[in-house]
Amino acid sequence: MTARTKAHNLQVATSLYDFIEQQVLPAVGVKSDKFWKGFSDIVTDLAPKNIALLAERDRIQAEMDKWHSANPGPVAAGKAMKAYRKFLSQIGYLVPEPKNAKATTANVDAELAKLAGPQLVVPILNARYALNAANARWGSLYDALYGTDAISEADGCEKGTGYNPKRGAKVIEYCRYVLDRCAPLKSGSHIDSTGYAVKGGKLVVTLKGGKTSGLKDAKQFVGYTGDAKAPASVLFVHNGLHLDLQIDKTTPIGKTDPAGVSDLIAEAALSTILDLEDSVAAVDAEDKVLAYSNWLGILDGSLKEEVAKGGKTFTRTMNGDRHYTKPSGKGEVVLHGRSLLFVRNVGHLMTNPAITWTDKSGATREIPEGILDAMVTTTIAMVDLQKKKSHPLRNSRTGSVYIVKPKMHGPAEVAFADELFGRVEKVLGLKPSTVKLGIMDEERRTSANLKACIAAAKSRVAFINTGFLDRTGDEMHTCMLAGPVMRKGDIKNSTWLAAYEKNNVNVGLACGLRGKAQIGKGMWAMPDLMADMLKAKIAHPLAG
Repeated sequence: MTARTKAHNLQVATSLYDFIEQQVLPAVGVKSDKFWKGFSDIVTDLAPKNIALLAERDRIQAEMDKWHSANPGPVAAGKAMKAYRKFLSQIGYLVPEPKNAKATTANVDAELAKLAGPQLVVPILNARYALNAANARWGSLYDALYGTDAISEADGCEKGTGYNPKRGAKVIEYCRYVLDRCAPLKSGSHIDSTGYAVKGGKLVVTLKGGKTSGLKDAKQFVGYTGDAKAPASVLFVHNGLHLDLQIDKTTPIGKTDPAGVSDLIAEAALSTILDLEDSVAAVDAEDKVLAYSNWLGILDGSLKEEVAKGGKTFTRTMNGDRHYTKPSGKGEVVLHGRSLLFVRNVGHLMTNPAITWTDKSGATREIPEGILDAMVTTTIAMVDLQKKKSHPLRNSRTGSVYIVKPKMHGPAEVAFADELFGRVEKVLGLKPSTVKLGIMDEERRTSANLKACIAAAKSRVAFINTGFLDRTGDEMHTCMLAGPVMRKGDIKNSTWLAAYEKNNVNVGLACGLRGKAQIGKGMWAMPDLMADMLKAKIAHPLAG
């Protein structure tokens, strides 16, 4: 039997109540009664709306099942398709497309508004994974290439148990070509470099034979560390992303490199989703407390994990920001040292016994888990909002909280999420639209009404994305009674999937997301197949 503490109309598992009372509220300066009364009012008012939205899902699906049973098979083009669209509109599946729907989102960090780059998803219940992902903003390209199949093991280039110089040479050559593509020299190649120095605020690269060259675009050199005459690292920028060329002749790799180059550090995972949904199973109060405490720990910088690797044990914590000297030698360049963090709440469907509430009929019900997540994760995020600009571990530098809201079916459900977070902001005294939403375009009714979904949260939308697994699953579920469906593997090459991906980008751009939000693409869930990922994922930036 779960011990519970009463808080207005809520019966809260005592473990969760104590966590909020003892760790969360003191950290953010919110008074206990204000929090619990506000939370209770939100649940009392909005839980019935949540229940009604789920009933609407069932009603629409029943109408569609009935129609497809009477009209089995694919819908033909022409009159049949016109009649089908009319039917979908009549049952509320399709809604009128809003005119001039434009996102008005403000105060979005550059990682989402202006930059394109990888985004990670990790289970928030695993502290080590969460820390690794947050710290994956910067990573060794040497290590990434050497340790994966991105570099072939053919012709004596096996990874093996120790260092393989032949494989290492391939890695080094690959990275020099990366530099030639991303920060090319005015003449010559980084492959032939024998030294890097800073003279008169410009980078000078010495090549084999003694000739020197600057960069083709001098503005790509944006900083360095160490002595200008013999820098310890050189910082380049390309399309807003950075490459940090490490120079250290005392290391095993650097001492064999003509220029003393020991590594190439790439700015990689610009953002990370800490997941309370797909990748975790948080079924009770104890699970939720662990998840919420990791969210609190990663935002206040206290989260740490003991890691054993190579026979040694060390403590993993959050990386600090990266500091460089400006090319002129005067002033400093400071770059964010960690991924910009989202927390993914659960969708509208799930309930959780961590809190129960009493409805108007006197029945005791489990809380809609999405409402629980919204209240607690936003409250915890105030820890970050209250940090000073000089704090070394800020998440958002624009005063925003980033929450991913998955598995929403159409604009009414997006509008409900907008209302929910508006109520949470009011209780906590936050400015309207402090909470920014990632709208996951992974349900068929959302895809068909994407413009209306964006309009329903136009001041909050921080990203829209596509997701192959959930989207294909809902496609199958929605029209199961129409007849046989394609296998998931075959769907990857189908016309409708390509149209879905393209529509996501086109609608996002038409709604003005450029410069305000991110348009994301589906994840890569096969970390052992990096060579395949490099071939496949180039399609995403090419898609816009």
